[in-house]
Amino acid sequence: MRLQYQEHPIMNTNQQIQTAIHTLSNAFAPLACHILAARKGSFSFTVVDHTGVAQHTQRLYPGQYSADTLPGLIERTRQSLSR
Repeated sequence: MRLQYQEHPIMNTNQQIQTAIHTLSNAFAPLACHILAARKGSFSFTVVDHTGVAQHTQRLYPGQYSADTLPGLIERTRQSLSR
């Protein structure tokens, strides 16, 4: 009998969060992206300019930072930063 390994949902969520944090941290260069208050499957990110002024902040909940939705979120954030 072969047992099938099934990931624990929390591990999967933590992996998604780590991937999203890495992606967001690199998406807005040369601006800095600070990650705040990662807990219970959600976290906040703040994009900060070179003077230290926050230009955009947003809280992300499960489903908002998946590989499918993150590119659209990044694009909308870039558009809001260019206004």
